Amino acid sequence: MGIKPFTIVIVEDVKLELKGTEEIVRTELPEARVIGTAMNEAECWELMEKEVPDLLLLDLGLGGSTTIGVDICRKARRLYPDLHILIFTGEILNERLWVDALKAGAGGIILKTGELLTRGDVLQAMEGRRFVFNEPVLEKILERFMKSVEEERRHKDALIRYEIDEYDERFLRHLALGYTKEMITNLRGMPFGVKSLEKRQNDLVVRLFGTGERGSVNATRLVVRALQLHIIDLEHLEADEE
Repeated sequence: MGIKPFTIVIVEDVKLELKGTEEIVRTELPEARVIGTAMNEAECWELMEKEVPDLLLLDLGLGGSTTIGVDICRKARRLYPDLHILIFTGEILNERLWVDALKAGAGGIILKTGELLTRGDVLQAMEGRRFVFNEPVLEKILERFMKSVEEERRHKDALIRYEIDEYDERFLRHLALGYTKEMITNLRGMPFGVKSLEKRQNDLVVRLFGTGERGSVNATRLVVRALQLHIIDLEHLEADEE
């Protein structure tokens, strides 16, 4: 079964890149009809008020700003819930911007590098698939995924190797957050007084430091050691309910 005809609005502020995008659509997507192009936010909304397309092909960086594209995406998703939005951007290093665009309702992100925009990318977006990415984005995702899995493995191995229980982990995590022992005793589900926590701290020093390193290890040095051994993780330091 053939693909139904559909309409596109392209938002791109660089004339040469706009021409290139139109050429990709013309050669790769005979079913598509570009009903308008915009080089800024005002032109975009003017076009959308005249006719809502099936697909908004949106650059993120417009007029020197990296946030306008995200704002357009967010507003378009609110005004036109059924609109398909695909980001086609040269913001190849701004990962935070990619996340903002996805949170704002974009169906996917295609970077202007590598294979560029393909027929498959656009058709997946038109089918309503979320998270349509080209290879440069997928490489970044895979890199982060592999790093996350490896860090989780190190963390679990450290818990086993150093015999860290739930209370040890909570104790170390809250020390890292700047809690005093008195504050930690007030945490919900922490059934220890200050004296017990002092004993636990001394016990952790024995487990985490070699015999020759144990002299005068304070709470700060203990926390640093726990971070080095992957017992606690800087990226996941959150306080429990008090």
